[in-house]
Amino acid sequence: MRWMVLGLGLLAGAATAQDTDLELVLLADASGSIDAREIAFQREGYAEAITDPDVLEAIASTAYGSIAVVYVEWATNQAVVADWTLIDGADSAARFAEELRGKPRQAYGRNAIGSALLEGLRLIEDNEYVGWRRVIDFSGDSARSFTGPSIAEARARVLAADITINALPILRPDDPGRAHGGLEALYAEQIIGGRGAFVVTAEDRGAFAEAVKRKLILEISGRMPGQQLAGRGADQ
Repeated sequence: MRWMVLGLGLLAGAATAQDTDLELVLLADASGSIDAREIAFQREGYAEAITDPDVLEAIASTAYGSIAVVYVEWATNQAVVADWTLIDGADSAARFAEELRGKPRQAYGRNAIGSALLEGLRLIEDNEYVGWRRVIDFSGDSARSFTGPSIAEARARVLAADITINALPILRPDDPGRAHGGLEALYAEQIIGGRGAFVVTAEDRGAFAEAVKRKLILEISGRMPGQQLAGRGADQ
C-alpha cells in the first residue's frame, strides 16, 4: 500500500519522498534493566559507530551513497531520540551522532517488545524516504515482553510488510548465549526474520560498541554474515 500511495503521489506531483539505499530503525533497549549510565553508553556506542570511517565507507559504497536512520529507545513506551536523518557523509553522520548525545531519558518501564517492533514498522511506513531495503534493528538484554501485543504478532506484521528484523542481544555475565535458553538463541528464534536476517551479539557490555559497528556494516552493505548467528569474530 505504501508503494502505491507514493506512486500516485509522484504522478500527482505531490510526493516528496527521497530515494535512498536503506531505511534503518535502530531500536535500543531503555527498559528498567538499563540504567542511566548504560543508556548513555549505548547512545555513545551508536554515535561512534555511525561516524566510524569503515561505516561511512560502507554507506558511500551503496547504490545511492546514503541511508536513512532513526534512533528509538524502547521500554513500556517508545521515544525517538534522533529522528530520521539522511546520512550521506561525515557531516550528516556527525549531526546524527550529536542528536544522540545529551538528551534526557524518555522511555521507561518494563519490556514491550511487540510494541517496539510495531513502532519501528510505523516509522518506516510513515517516513519521507523510499529505500531499496528496509530494516528494523532490535537490541536488548531480555526476550521477555510484559505488555502490549505479543512478539509473534508484531513480528508477523513487520515481516508481512517486507521489512527485515535483525537483532543485537546484550548478554549478561551468566547468559549461555547460543545455547538453548540463551538470549542469542531466543532472539534468533523469536525476533529476527526477513531476507538476510541475522543476530550480532554483544558478548558483554564492554563489547557493545564493537558489535554495533559490525552490525551496521553488515546492514548497510547488504551482506549476510557467514552464519545466521554472527557472534564476536564473525566475518563482516
